[in-house]
Amino acid sequence: MSSASVCVVGTDATMVYDAVHNVVASALGDLDPSFALQDFTAKDVTLGSGESTLPRVMEALNTPPFLVERRVVVVRDAQLLLSDEVAQLGAWMSSPAPRTILILAVVGAKSNRLVKLAGDVVEVNVGSRVADRVAFVKEKMDEYHVVIDHATAQRVAEQVGDDVARVDALARTLQSIYGTAPLVFARLEPYLGDAGDVPVWDLTDAIDAGDATKAIVVARRMLESRRRAGLQIVSMLQRHYLNISRLEGSDAHSKEEAATILGINAFPAGKALQLAERLGAARLTTAVHWITEADLALKGGVSYGGKDLESDLDVTELTVIEVLVARLARLNYGARRR
Repeated sequence: MSSASVCVVGTDATMVYDAVHNVVASALGDLDPSFALQDFTAKDVTLGSGESTLPRVMEALNTPPFLVERRVVVVRDAQLLLSDEVAQLGAWMSSPAPRTILILAVVGAKSNRLVKLAGDVVEVNVGSRVADRVAFVKEKMDEYHVVIDHATAQRVAEQVGDDVARVDALARTLQSIYGTAPLVFARLEPYLGDAGDVPVWDLTDAIDAGDATKAIVVARRMLESRRRAGLQIVSMLQRHYLNISRLEGSDAHSKEEAATILGINAFPAGKALQLAERLGAARLTTAVHWITEADLALKGGVSYGGKDLESDLDVTELTVIEVLVARLARLNYGARRR
C-alpha cells in the first residue's frame, strides 16, 4: 500500500464495504488481524448517547504497533463524522504515525473533505452506461481471478442491471467454486439470481426515441426486478412529462435557460427542451392524460386479473404499464416522423 491513508468512497454502501474488505486484506497481508487490525464505526451504537468514537480512533492511530510490523485502523461510515473530528483525522493524515495505515469508508459523494485529505482514494461508483457496467463486471471478476470473456461479462451486466452491488459477491462465489477455470455464461447463470433493476433513463430514452418494443421490455424488467411497483413507474413518467410540459411554450431557447426553469442539470434540461419543441402542446396534453388514466387504473380503476402463475407478476399492473409505455412511445414515434 503506497499511502498511510486510504479513503474508499461510493454512493452504494454495499459496494463501499465490499471494496473496504479487499483494501483491508491488502493492507494486512499475512498479519494476524487480532493484533494488527482495529475496526471502528463513526457512529457506534454501543457507545453512550452523544459519545464520540473518535478518541478511540485517535488512540489507535497514535499507538505503536505491538507484536506486528504495522497497524491497520478502519473507520466505517466516516461521512458521519463532525467537522472538528474530520479536522483531527486530517491533521493525522498530514503527518501520519509510522507503520500505521488508516482506511476510511465514506458512503456518499467524492466532494467529502475526507476524500480530498486521504493519500489514496478508491472510488467504487459505476457509470450509468451499459459499457460502464460491463467494464465493472470484467474488472471485478479479474480482481478475484475469475476468467470470463467479454460476451459473458455483457450478459452478466445485462442480468444484474443497475444492481451492480451484487457483482462482488457473485465473483467471490465463483472464485470459491471454480477458481481460475475459464467460465461460460451457462456455468455461472445459476448463481446470478433474479434480474436486477435498470435506470429510469433506460425507460424514458426508449419512449423518447419512439421505440415501443424496447420500452415494453425495459418496463417489464423494472417490474420483474421487484425494485419498482407500477405506481412508481407511473410517477416517474409523470415527472418526466410534466417537466417537458413546463418548457412547452416557455421562453427557453437553450439548455441553460431550460435548466433554470426546471431546476435541474443542463444536459437533461436540454433533452426536455428538444422534446417539448418536438411534441407540442396537443401531444403533451394527450401524454399527461394517458399517464393520469394509468394512475387511476392502478389505484383500482380496472382489473385484468391477479398474479400470473408463471411470472408471478400482477397481470393488471403489467397490462396497464405495458399499454402506457407503448402509447407514449408511439406518440413520440409519430412526432419524430413529422
